[in-house]
Amino acid sequence: MGNSSRKSIWLAWLVLAPAITALANPGWAQEFPAKPVRWIVPYAAGGTSDFLARFISQKLAEAWGQNVLVDNRAGAAGNLGTDAAAKSPPDGYTILLVASTFAMNPSVYPKLPFDPEKDFTAVTRLIWQPFMLVVHPSLPVSSVSQFVSLARKRPGELNFSSGGSGTSGHIAAELFMAMAGISITHVPYRSMAPAATALMAGEVHLMFNVPLPDIVHVKSGKLKALGVTGRQRLAALPGVPTVAEAGVPGFEEGNWQGVLAPAGIPRPILARLNQDIVRVLRMPEINARFVREGVDVIGDSPEEFAAVIRSDMKKYGQLVRATGIRAD
Repeated sequence: MGNSSRKSIWLAWLVLAPAITALANPGWAQEFPAKPVRWIVPYAAGGTSDFLARFISQKLAEAWGQNVLVDNRAGAAGNLGTDAAAKSPPDGYTILLVASTFAMNPSVYPKLPFDPEKDFTAVTRLIWQPFMLVVHPSLPVSSVSQFVSLARKRPGELNFSSGGSGTSGHIAAELFMAMAGISITHVPYRSMAPAATALMAGEVHLMFNVPLPDIVHVKSGKLKALGVTGRQRLAALPGVPTVAEAGVPGFEEGNWQGVLAPAGIPRPILARLNQDIVRVLRMPEINARFVREGVDVIGDSPEEFAAVIRSDMKKYGQLVRATGIRAD
């Protein structure tokens, strides 16, 4: 047999092997899970990602009759926990929650200990949520256009907080500056919690944060909301316009959250994970809860989520290169 023939047979086996394996194990999806599932959340407990994972994991545990253990492994903008997931067996018993920073990190961190494209398989995108542009009440502005005018008069004097260089809040602010034609100074913190505390204490002037933790502070007067970064206003704060309608036309930015599994996961188990997680997202009480907070529930296919990740890696890569963002 010639080399070309052997190569053709080998390539054919690579294509057919997953299907043959699935046919030989028709009970995989039905038997899964036969033991507890670990859900790694590479962010600190108490944040939006942690809340989301715990909320969904409870419903999955009820459906599966197995515990779903949320494992918080915060650090390095999610890279520590992501690396742990990349090195886990691809058997469905370890899954990973990621935010849109997953698509940003390859550009911000040039030497990641994992390959974001080769080491993971997309399961489903859970949600998409806009940011809210909030300022300290002492700042003498009441709209996005007024803030832009003030920033143009005082270039570099105003500042904004974020959960660290290269995080989604930082990226959103950089995009805002680029589109508004202004310059404000970045003050990075170790996570979003101290960044928000600094804003409420008046240490900084501005931040972009997801609405859920800040809505209560806006309603109490501790923060002032100038705009939301989605296509429409929030039901919880109908008087707050979108940034696009309030002074920066075309501006839209947000944060998605999704589920990945280690690369090589058997297709039947991947399909089962996708099916069951999407079913939880479609539950009326869960859907209504998220919609009230301005969150879009997604629940897409592995292929659709993978396409979003690829597209965002390209988009954020261009922005990072243009702005020179680097990790702290």
